[in-house]
Amino acid sequence: MSTLESVWCRLRAHPLALDAALAAVVLLCMIAGAFVAPHGAHGMVWGRRAPDPLGLLLMVLGAAALVLRRRAPATVLAVTGGLSVIECLTGDPRAPVAMSAVIALFTVAAATDRATTWRVGLPTMAVLTAAAMLGGPLPWYAQENLAIVAWTGIGATAGDAVRSRRAFVQAIRERAERAERTREEEARRRVAEERLRIARDLHDVVAHHIALVNVQAGVAAHVMDKRPDQAKEALAHVRAAGRSALDELRATVGLLRQSGDPEAPTEPAPGLSRLDDLAGTFHSAGLPVEVVGADQDTELPSAVDLAAYRIIQEALTNVRKHAGAGARAEVSVVRVANGIEVTVLDDGSGTASGTVPRPADGGGHADGGGHGLLGMRERVTALGGTLTTGPRYGGGFRVHAILPLQNRQTPATAEGEPA
Repeated sequence: MSTLESVWCRLRAHPLALDAALAAVVLLCMIAGAFVAPHGAHGMVWGRRAPDPLGLLLMVLGAAALVLRRRAPATVLAVTGGLSVIECLTGDPRAPVAMSAVIALFTVAAATDRATTWRVGLPTMAVLTAAAMLGGPLPWYAQENLAIVAWTGIGATAGDAVRSRRAFVQAIRERAERAERTREEEARRRVAEERLRIARDLHDVVAHHIALVNVQAGVAAHVMDKRPDQAKEALAHVRAAGRSALDELRATVGLLRQSGDPEAPTEPAPGLSRLDDLAGTFHSAGLPVEVVGADQDTELPSAVDLAAYRIIQEALTNVRKHAGAGARAEVSVVRVANGIEVTVLDDGSGTASGTVPRPADGGGHADGGGHGLLGMRERVTALGGTLTTGPRYGGGFRVHAILPLQNRQTPATAEGEPA
C-alpha cells in the first residue's frame, strides 16, 4: 500500500478530520479565486485584485461550516447559502463564497433522497443566481452570474449519483448476506431431514428385529426342557435376527461416515424386492403372512421403494406384537394410476391370553407410547402420499398407504379410518 493510500484510509476512518481537510482545500481554492480578475486585456488575470476583509471573512466562515457538513447537512447548506447571498450583495470585487454552498448542496443530495434534493436544490439555485444577477457589480447577464446555475446543478447531480451508487452497493451487499443466510438455512434443513430419515430407519430396523428376537427367545424358554430341538431352532432364529439387525444398523449408520473414514457398507437399501424374505422372517416367528398382488417387478424410485418396505415392516411388527396369538396377516402391493397402493391387514383381536390390548393409535409399542404409526405417517407425508389406519369391522387392523411416484407440491396428511 502506497503512502497516499494509507493517508486516505486514515482519513476515511476519521470523517471529521476528512471534512476538516476538505474545508481547508476549499478555503484555499476560494482565496486563490479571489485574486483572479474576471476581466483584463488577456481575459482572466492573476493578481489584479485582492479580496476585501469582508469577503475574506465570508470565505473563512463558509469553509468552517463545511467541517460539520456530515452531522447537519441542511443547516450547513443554509449557512453557506446565506453567506453566499451576503457576498453577492456586498462584495466588491466578489469572492467565490458560493463554492462552499455547492459543496454543502452536494452533501445534502448524497445524504437524502432525490425528492429532497429537488426541493432543496432548485430554491438554492434560484436564490444564489438571483442574488448574483441583482446585487453584483457586473451586468446581470455576465457569465460569472450564469455559472452559478451550472455549478449548483453539478453539485446536486453529483450528490444524487453518489447516493444512488451507495444504495446500489448496499442492496448488493444485503442480497449477498440474505443469500448466504438462505444457503445456511437450507443446509440446516437438509441436515434435519437426513437425521429424521436415519432415525426412522433405525426405529424400523430395531423395532422389527427386537420383536422377532423377543418372540423367539420366549419360544425357546418355553420349550427348552421338553423339546430341546425346537428350542435350538428358536435360538437359531434369534441369532439370525440379531445378525440381520446388526447388518442393517451398520448399513444405516454407515451413512453418517465422513469421506476419510474406513470403508462404508455398499449394500443397497431394502425394497419390495425383499418382501418375500421379510414375510419369511415373520413366518419363522409364528406369524403367518400372505403376500397377495405384490407388484415387485415395477421400477420404483428408491425413496418410494424404501418407504413401502418400511411401512410393511412396521405394520407386520405391530401385528406380531399386538394382534395376539393365532393372528394372520395379509400384505398387498398394487400399482395404481400415479403411484403404488400398500395394504396390510390382520385378523387379530389383541386380547388373547398373554397379550395386551392393541394401542388405539397403532403405535409400535404395547403401551401405546411408541412411534410406529408416527414414523409411517412421516414417511408417507414426506413423499406426498396418504395414510389411513384403523380397526377393521369384525376385528383386526388395517394399514393402507398410497405413495405417489412423484412428490406433489402439497403433501397430504394422514387421517384415521373410522371403526
